[in-house]
Amino acid sequence: MAKKLSWGRAWHGRSYDLGRMTLSDLWSAYLTYPAINLYAALAVVSGAFALLTAKSWLAVVLPLLAVCVVYPLVWYALHRYILHGRWLYRMKWSAGLWKRIHFDHHQDPHLLEVLFGSPLNTIPTMAIITGPIGYGIAGWTGAAAAFSTALVTTCVYEFFHCIQHLNYKPKSKVIQRLKRDHLVHHFHNETANLGIVSFYPDKLFHTYYASVRGCPKSATVFNLGYDLDEAKLYPWVMEITGAPPRDKPPSALEEVARKAAS
Repeated sequence: MAKKLSWGRAWHGRSYDLGRMTLSDLWSAYLTYPAINLYAALAVVSGAFALLTAKSWLAVVLPLLAVCVVYPLVWYALHRYILHGRWLYRMKWSAGLWKRIHFDHHQDPHLLEVLFGSPLNTIPTMAIITGPIGYGIAGWTGAAAAFSTALVTTCVYEFFHCIQHLNYKPKSKVIQRLKRDHLVHHFHNETANLGIVSFYPDKLFHTYYASVRGCPKSATVFNLGYDLDEAKLYPWVMEITGAPPRDKPPSALEEVARKAAS
């Protein structure tokens, strides 16, 4: 299931390949992943603060509902315009960030340790986006409730994101559809189906495809436009990687992805 990494980039010194893991393996890896544990702890602390300082139940419930509505839209915007933007890799100071937060994931979609975001990036982002929403509704109580909701939502998103790349067919028709929709994004066209759990922003902005039929095939679905020509102009990602960008996934993934996305 896993091989040792000499540089220890994954937790417990291991690299996890979702294409070779069972659902039980995933639960074990997910529940012991430090970022998930950190998100859960912060969610409990901020949620407890919200409950203890709330003067009415609306001070907790309204920020929670607001974040549940806004979160998919914010994720869509970040995914479409930042993670899939071509400007971060064109600056030396941000090339490594872009490589870590999304390029590596598209180069090998089944590698678990690059699927999860770094807390140094995700936690400030969640606080900056949801804190003002909650504060505007119910002050610091609302800000804490909104932040806690964002943390819990992120944990849910991360787990379903893992399921979407796991070599496993869910029994639930709903989860099967979520998996199919996301794999269209990874193995057919990176500008389509930018959601994880909610695809209503994709439907709203006309980037949703229910299957590969009718969805144009993208030549940059694995390298996000950072091909050899781009690497010659902006070499920093390739220098960090130590290898040229590839335009297809490891061969073992192709058949699994084809079946799941069809």
